Amino acid sequence: MGSRLTVRTPDDYLFVRDVCSYGYFVLAPNVWDPIERSLTRKLELPGGPSTLVMTQPGGQPGSPLRVVADRTVARGERAELVGALTRMLRLDESSADLAAFHRADPRWRPTGRGRLFRSPTLFEDVVKTVTSCNVAWPSTVKMNEKLCALAGGVFPSPDRLARTRPRTLRARCGVGYRDARLVELARIFTRREIDEETLVDPASGDDDVFTALLGLPGIGPYAAGNIMQLLGRYTRLAIDTETERHARTVLGMTSSGRALTAAIEAHYAGFGDHRFRSYWFEVWAWYEKRRGPSWTWAPKETGPSVTAAAFGYTRRRAAGLESPPAPENARADHTHPHPGSAGAPVGPRGRRGALPGR
Repeated sequence: MGSRLTVRTPDDYLFVRDVCSYGYFVLAPNVWDPIERSLTRKLELPGGPSTLVMTQPGGQPGSPLRVVADRTVARGERAELVGALTRMLRLDESSADLAAFHRADPRWRPTGRGRLFRSPTLFEDVVKTVTSCNVAWPSTVKMNEKLCALAGGVFPSPDRLARTRPRTLRARCGVGYRDARLVELARIFTRREIDEETLVDPASGDDDVFTALLGLPGIGPYAAGNIMQLLGRYTRLAIDTETERHARTVLGMTSSGRALTAAIEAHYAGFGDHRFRSYWFEVWAWYEKRRGPSWTWAPKETGPSVTAAAFGYTRRRAAGLESPPAPENARADHTHPHPGSAGAPVGPRGRRGALPGR
């Protein structure tokens, strides 16, 4: 018989909104069930792997989470389990921090949005970031599925990946040129050459952390910016082709190359320490406009297609000249406002984008 645990949440924590807030919630070994509104994942614990099913039975902000394990979780393992879930769900992100974000960008105060889903470990976040570079999102989904299959259903630990031959990763996981880089990253974590406490310490400057991340194998400016937000540092953008499409079709920017990057950076500078969150929730609201609330996305259907291109991100559609497709997997209650819905984004200077109103 498995164990059942109750995990407290911050007063403003809403499970469906805060889990389904970033694309990593559809990456293996995470499995989101839009009908049960549950998150399942297999987690490696000191006593061996355990499959966990997480829900928020009260369905209200601040309701405790119910965690059901498929085996008995020993008392000595529970602290590690709760710690992993706390990091993944950002339960340790303070209400004061969210209030500061909402002051910087009041658009998201009515929605309560602010937390971005991440992984139980920094290592998993780094690997998932590397597998999202220079590749279409469906390939990222497949790579992570195969990495977990290689490790028996859990996400591979640094020790496990460090012992894997690069050619094995390339052949069995489809990681391509990332093979040797992933193994080297794993060895760096195994040798404890990355100090996560220093990376999250407020005393460490953002510039120093960004520079340190750039020194890792396979980590460029986009990857470093993304890892920054996964560390809880939102001062950097992670600019990629999705960002550029957003800038052109929603923000109306017409430049390209370095000029476009500079324009994007300047546009979000007004959000200060929270610029990544302001940018990201604009993009996420645009996705939801075309596929319905993210908590309704079926993992095998909409989840792998979470890209602007797959959602028909065109100038005509962004300008409201074409009707977006109907949400997939619609149920009767999907017509009700999602807890994270919001109005059309307004930029840091009060500029309203072309994003359709919610």
